[in-house]
Amino acid sequence: MKFAYEDLSEDQFEKLIVLLCQRLLGMSVKGFAKGPDGGRDAKFVGTAELHPSKAAPWIGTVVVQAKHTNGYNRHFGESDFFSPKSQDTVIGKEIPRIAKLHNGKQLDHYMLFANRRLAGNADQNITQHISKECNLPEGSIYLCGLEQLELYMKQFPDVPSLAGLDPVDSPLIVSPDELAIVVEAIASHDTDLSSVLDMPPSERTSYEEKNALNNMTPEYSIALRKRYLKDTAQIRGFLAAPENLEILKSYEATAEEFQMKIISKRKDFQNFDVVMEYLLDLLFQRDPILRQKQHKRLTRAVLFYMYWNCDIGEVVDA
Repeated sequence: MKFAYEDLSEDQFEKLIVLLCQRLLGMSVKGFAKGPDGGRDAKFVGTAELHPSKAAPWIGTVVVQAKHTNGYNRHFGESDFFSPKSQDTVIGKEIPRIAKLHNGKQLDHYMLFANRRLAGNADQNITQHISKECNLPEGSIYLCGLEQLELYMKQFPDVPSLAGLDPVDSPLIVSPDELAIVVEAIASHDTDLSSVLDMPPSERTSYEEKNALNNMTPEYSIALRKRYLKDTAQIRGFLAAPENLEILKSYEATAEEFQMKIISKRKDFQNFDVVMEYLLDLLFQRDPILRQKQHKRLTRAVLFYMYWNCDIGEVVDA
């Protein structure tokens, strides 16, 4: 079974890795609480049970780190994760911490798990870089990406269950795929959004009532209406055109997914302003089409249209 690791929270992913390391290293693997952990998510002291092998196990202090991303199809070799010329990366920020622990004799071996794809050249380059910068033997460094993580989940099928990988406990995570189709299609349409008259779609619940029901602040609702109301007629007309039936289906699939996820996680957010901005941040992070400069405003406009058109958020019961 494949798991959507990108849909987990950081805490869930870290718990999964700690439980996995208890199988690979030993039951005394200890996870750490949130806070200034000095570069450690978990630690093991002793002789490893299975890693790297039963015949030649690691001996000493093993420091484990789990690096989670909500992004799709991310890689170890991406510039935000590793660049030998920059310290402003995930690996670059960890190098001083690893070196400090090693120099203080608090680290003999280092393991890093990430829900990213790990190519052979990236494995070699990152391992060599950590080894050089931290004066740590390459044989004492282990990187684990998605491919190997999937193999471990098959080898230790009880680990996901013990980690409580239950969708009920997952964060508010939505897929950007269908929305990207809608945004890209509207963006390529000939009509200029800015030229459309201010003609809103038919409302099932008035904007004011909807804002009160969803606890959207007046300041945020006014700003949304001022910036994106003029776009709603264009979006509605585009989706209603017979030749755009497939785009309409993508829009409806997106709105349905967003609404059900919002309902299930609404209690986690103080007001609907935060829900909207959280979704936008997530969408821009997860999809390269939506985060393009020319598509960001349109993405916001489509999300506003969903809210204005009562496709997401609470409404007055009929």
